[in-house]
Amino acid sequence: MNRNYFTATGYRKKYLSDPRYAKVLEQMDLLGIMDVSTTRQSKNGTIVWKLPVKHPHGGQLIKVASFKTGYVRNQNCCHSNYQLNKCEPNVEYFPEYKWVYDESGEPDHQIKTGKYRKYVGKSRILIPLEIDRLEYLISYCLKNYYITYANQVANGDFVTKWKHEWELERVKKQFYGAKNVSVNIDGIRYKVI
Repeated sequence: MNRNYFTATGYRKKYLSDPRYAKVLEQMDLLGIMDVSTTRQSKNGTIVWKLPVKHPHGGQLIKVASFKTGYVRNQNCCHSNYQLNKCEPNVEYFPEYKWVYDESGEPDHQIKTGKYRKYVGKSRILIPLEIDRLEYLISYCLKNYYITYANQVANGDFVTKWKHEWELERVKKQFYGAKNVSVNIDGIRYKVI
C-alpha cells in the first residue's frame, strides 16, 4: 500500500511548520512531483519521488529517492540505479608485492617490496540531513531532468525547437486572426470578440 509521505495530512502539517520543508513542498507542487514512498520505506527513512518526466530509454516516469544513510539515487530500474551524490577524489595507498619462487621456478608466496601503489578513486559525499537531501534532489532534478528533457512532452515524444516555434506561430495566427468569436450558452449566442 502506498503512502503519500508528504501529502498525508499529519506529515503535511509537520512539514509546513518548518520553512525549509514548506519550501520543498511548494517546489514539489509546482514541479508536479509525487511522493510514492511505501509505508515500509517511510519507516526506514526513505523518500521516493516520481517525476512527471519520462525516461528517454524506457518510457516510464523517472523516480528518485533519498535514503537515511545519506545517499540519493535514481530508481528507474534495477540494473541502472545509480547514486546522485556529488563525488570527491579518494586517494588510497596499497603495498606492492612481489612473488617469491621455489626451487622448481613455481610461484610460492608473495612478500612486500616496501613500495606502495597509489590508487585514486571516487567516493560519494553523503548528505546526512534529510532536508538537505530533499533540497539537493529538487535542484538535481531541475537541472538534469526538467531542463535536459525540456523538449519532451508528457507522452515521451521529442519536439524539436523549430517545430515547437512553428506550431506556436501557427496557433497565434489562428487565434489572432479570429474576428467573430461567439459562444452558445443554453441556446443563446454571445459574442466574445
